[in-house]
Amino acid sequence: MVQAFPGLDFDRPLWIGTPPDKSRRLFVVEQGGCIYSFKPATGARNADLFLDVSGRVYRGHNEEGLLALAFHPKYAENGFLYVWFSAKNPRRHVLARFTAKDDRADPGSEFIILQIEKPYGNHNGSTLLFGSDGFLYFSVGDGGSGGDPHRNGQDLSGWLAKIHRIDVDGRDPGKNYAVPKDNPFVKLKDARPETWAFGLRNVWRMSFDRKTGDLWAGDVGQNKYEEVDVVTKGGNYGWRIREGSHPFSNDRTESTLLDPVIEYGTEDGHSVTGGYVYRGEKLKRLQGAYVYADYVSGKIWALRWDGKKVTAWREILHQPKNIASFGEDADGELYLCVFDGRIYRLEEL
Repeated sequence: MVQAFPGLDFDRPLWIGTPPDKSRRLFVVEQGGCIYSFKPATGARNADLFLDVSGRVYRGHNEEGLLALAFHPKYAENGFLYVWFSAKNPRRHVLARFTAKDDRADPGSEFIILQIEKPYGNHNGSTLLFGSDGFLYFSVGDGGSGGDPHRNGQDLSGWLAKIHRIDVDGRDPGKNYAVPKDNPFVKLKDARPETWAFGLRNVWRMSFDRKTGDLWAGDVGQNKYEEVDVVTKGGNYGWRIREGSHPFSNDRTESTLLDPVIEYGTEDGHSVTGGYVYRGEKLKRLQGAYVYADYVSGKIWALRWDGKKVTAWREILHQPKNIASFGEDADGELYLCVFDGRIYRLEEL
């Protein structure tokens, strides 16, 4: 693992990615509330401030802050970008849209899509992703504390402990978005129609496989097990009935619990950082493998999955740094955001 852009340093970088335009710029999100952009082709010695929402972001807990960014599929035309951040009074999640013009986002263009109240400071998710269907997918943690004390994981009436799917280009009555008609719980009484999947403790980073469209997620465990899931429509991933594939409480459900693709215990780490199925060209041996890490232990793994089971798995690197997030550039090459303030890349094995 080597520093990708020597000379560039950030304050707690936790997302990196590129917009769907022809600029080939990379954008980095800092937890404190700033987003920077730069062009790798120019040598990347300096990054430009793209958006500063630090005055709106609440950092009362180590896990709170500006946590996610997604660009609208038609960003090149409309300049829309979406962010997820923590706010206070009351403590809540905010999903907001901003509009960019002339290579900068206008802080005054904020348009609130939705807000979700939460009881505690930890377990905030989140990842924002546009699917190939044009809809926005986003993860929400279980509300925090430990052990899901409010039993949000199996409560389909609430926002917490789930992945949701909305149409940001539409408007339903009383909402600043629309609910896709084919969402799995649209017709279920008392269920949130936005929900795509549930029983997830705190998904920290999810991604779509560029080739297959599979939605991969790293779900942070309680005390014993971390898990990686392939998320399917309407799926129940078990929290808090179980942690990973292991019993956790005496709670019950009538729905089928879906197993993780893979899980690991405390001997390997304590906080999974979900990654990507690698579809780039530079790391030949990793093509088609899902690459993920553990924030605490610094281990990085690659696995192969045939749609039903793991066919290959191995640890590819064990290093001491806190990997907060993975990201892709326009070519599908992988980058790693690390809390030493730098952006890294993997070298050929």
